[in-house]
Amino acid sequence: MHPTLPLVLVTNSVPDDVLAPLEGIARVVMGPADGELMPRAEVLERAPELAAIVNQAELQVDSELLARARKLRIVANVAIGANNLNLALMENHGVFATNVPHAFVESTADFTLGMLLALTRRLPEADAHVRAGAWRSFQPGRWDGVLLGNKILGLVGYGSIGQAVARRARGFGLRVLFHQRSVSAHEEFASLDRLLSESDIVSLHVPLNRDSERLIDASRLARMKQGALLINASRGRVVDETALVAALQSGRLAGAALDVFENEPAVHPALLTMRNVVLTPHIGGGTRESRFQARLHCIQDVARVLTGKRPVSALNAPRTA
Repeated sequence: MHPTLPLVLVTNSVPDDVLAPLEGIARVVMGPADGELMPRAEVLERAPELAAIVNQAELQVDSELLARARKLRIVANVAIGANNLNLALMENHGVFATNVPHAFVESTADFTLGMLLALTRRLPEADAHVRAGAWRSFQPGRWDGVLLGNKILGLVGYGSIGQAVARRARGFGLRVLFHQRSVSAHEEFASLDRLLSESDIVSLHVPLNRDSERLIDASRLARMKQGALLINASRGRVVDETALVAALQSGRLAGAALDVFENEPAVHPALLTMRNVVLTPHIGGGTRESRFQARLHCIQDVARVLTGKRPVSALNAPRTA
């Protein structure tokens, strides 16, 4: 690759076919090949030469990074969320911020229903029982879960993912309530207080911002229906984890399914001991198909910027663009 071409950093390792749109217009350096992400210190070291960064929404794009990355023209998040991007500051530095608004929608909705089923039918607990060699006989009643038909699923956040979850949930006979920031005349819309008090299962689908951080705190957990279940496949800091542990320990909540955590990858130690909690390592949108499409979308946006065009999924409007 010609050494004068602009340099693009991808903070993890991706298949070569994803990089095809950059052929002939950029050089590419990638992160580790073992699934890990490039450490921030290494990104900062490389920053002065970078024209573009493609990351998994793990990289904080702040004044420190932007001060070093004078050639930077775009940072593309391989994610729906963009809370790691300082949009206004990037705009002032002439740097586009982009995300992937659609690629992970269906896979995250599938995953949410999987978490719901795992939780309501106690699948991880039953699996562990069999694997431990503890199963000795058919025991009717011991592993009974919850029938979904006619239960109420409350969706906090009703964007593309929330709506995709609702479509799937209705197929299981679940009744749906949803809450969003803008008031809706739809019959399924409910205030947050009403949704929490009436729902048998509450599933969170909001982006992380100032309004949603610790949205589900001790006071809101106390408003939830006795014995309800909580699912979080959005962002960990939407839930006050200590308050959640207390609600589970007291029996206020019957269980929880968590794909994201307040201080991930650290998990509250008490959660690790609870049999009525399903825990996964932030994999909600992770299917082979969705990951490929998301990465390709980001690379295509990078290619557009490097050839003087506006990216498809721009989140800001840089002054120099």
